[in-house]
Amino acid sequence: MSVALMWEARAAGGRGEELLAWVREQDLPARPLRREVLRAPGDRVLVITWWDAAYDAELPELPEPDAGLVARAVHRWRFEVVE
Repeated sequence: MSVALMWEARAAGGRGEELLAWVREQDLPARPLRREVLRAPGDRVLVITWWDAAYDAELPELPEPDAGLVARAVHRWRFEVVE
């Protein structure tokens, strides 16, 4: 089974490039099958990691950035691949 973990944050005013750089520097203790980093207007950054694991498996996730770097708490979602 494949599981996708999604991590999304909105940078504090004008700090989108800094948040993007911070995300790119983050290493996970295990290597996912795939890792995608995306950005959107409003200084939002999205990271999707793909894992060969059960839906409820304990998997490493990106940490919370320093409070001054983000405008709100990080949003996290977990999905299982169906096709």
